[in-house]
Order: sequence, then structure tokens, then C-alpha cells
Amino acid sequence: MSTATLETTDPALLHEQWHAERERALATEHGWLTLVALHWLAARPTALAGLPGRWSVDADGAARVAATPEDRLERDGVPLDLQASVRVDEGKSSSELAFTAHDGTLVVVEVIRRTGRTALRVRDPRAVALAGFTGVPVGPYDASWVLDVPVRWYDEPRPVTVGAAQPGLVHQVTAVGEVTLERDGRSATVVLTAAHDGQVALLFSDDSADVAPWRIVVVPAGPTDATLRIDLNRAVNLPYAFSDHGTCPAPVPGNHLPFAVPAGERRPERAS
Repeated sequence: MSTATLETTDPALLHEQWHAERERALATEHGWLTLVALHWLAARPTALAGLPGRWSVDADGAARVAATPEDRLERDGVPLDLQASVRVDEGKSSSELAFTAHDGTLVVVEVIRRTGRTALRVRDPRAVALAGFTGVPVGPYDASWVLDVPVRWYDEPRPVTVGAAQPGLVHQVTAVGEVTLERDGRSATVVLTAAHDGQVALLFSDDSADVAPWRIVVVPAGPTDATLRIDLNRAVNLPYAFSDHGTCPAPVPGNHLPFAVPAGERRPERAS
């Protein structure tokens, strides 16, 4: 990529650069396109399809594995000696466990905690989704979907329980404020939730026919900002759109836009 391209101020070119980087991030060796399994753990040690060792969950919710040297399991790059235990907090995950497959591929065994249950999510670089990845469909840049809107911050953050991509799961998110989005005479007031690094997130659904059931756009925000710039060209699919093994949170109830949003990412094609 040339220096001139890097320094462009053209919004359409900047959008292309952003989405190219987004696709590169998706296609990393153990990224979201490499999910191949989701195993919920039980108290009784059990052999799981595709994984070495025997796995269980203890009374405190920690994942436990018993292994032999032949299993080639490791923790943070160090071979496991008989057994290991990994505990994560609710809504969090750990990728410190991995094993080397017979062909030399390093497969990551991610420990997650969701709705009071512990599971393993397997990240395998040999995944069909990664091998067949040709990019994510995305709408052309449209400046009319860059919305400068007043924000109404809540006096105090509000905990909200939302659904998830996996049946039976819920997430606890933190609602921090709301905005009203309008298009062609139709409008909706939607709730913003706390995101990383002081940003806010808008998880939403809309009336488009060719998008995932819900998408997310992350917005830079300061606590004293009176107006937010919500660029719906940067609405992206969550991991659940690429795999049956995502546990992503659903939007806050009511976060539906009563109009189609053709901007941003569209529903990805699943590799078969």
C-alpha cells in the first residue's frame, strides 16, 4: 500500500482501507473464522470430539483437563504435566491452552464462561470458514449514513440483560445512554452500551433483507460529548454471523431501526 493511499482523506478510500484491515483481522491464524466447535463442560471428566485429554468443570466453574504427554497439550507454550485448571470470570475468556495436531497445526482451546456455565471454544486454523474466506460483502460508502446525533447520557450506567446468539444464554451489558436515529421520516430511539477503551457500542437490527439478524457499530465517545458521529458504513457482523459457535450478545430489546440500512457489512456467505 502506498504512502499516498495511507494519507488519503477521501472518505470512500478511507472506508476501503478500513474494511480491508477488518478482513485481515478476521482471517488471522486463530481469529473468528477458525471456530470449529463449542463444548459445554460437565462435572464428570469426558473425552470431547476433536480434543485430546479428558475435560470437566469443577464446583468453582474452572475448566479442568487431564492429559498425557502424547496428547501434546500445552499451556502458554509449556507442555502440560498431567493436568491443568483454567478459571475465567463471567463473560470472559482465556486462550492459554492449546495442542499440536498430528499435522503440526497449533489448535487453541479457548475457555469461556457464559450464563454461569463453562465451555471450550476450539480455534483451528484448518477451519473450512478460514480456508474458503474471500471477504465480507459490504455496501458502498454512503456519506448519508454518517449521522451526527445528539446523545442523552444516563445519570448512572444501567445494567441490562440481553439475549445471545446461543439459545439459553444471556449477557449482562451496561447501558450508558441513547440516541434517536431517523431516516425518511421514520425514527427509533436506541440504547448505547459501554465498549472497550471508553467507546460506546450500538447493537441494532434493521429492515434490510440481506444482512445478519443484528450488527454492531462502535463509536468513539467522551463523557462530556453532546453529539456523537455514528457511521453506519462501519456496521459490522459479530462473530456469530460467521460460525455456529459464537456466543455474541443480542441488541438491547427495542434496538430495532424501522428502516433498511444498506450501509455496512452484509450477511457473510458460509463456506461449506
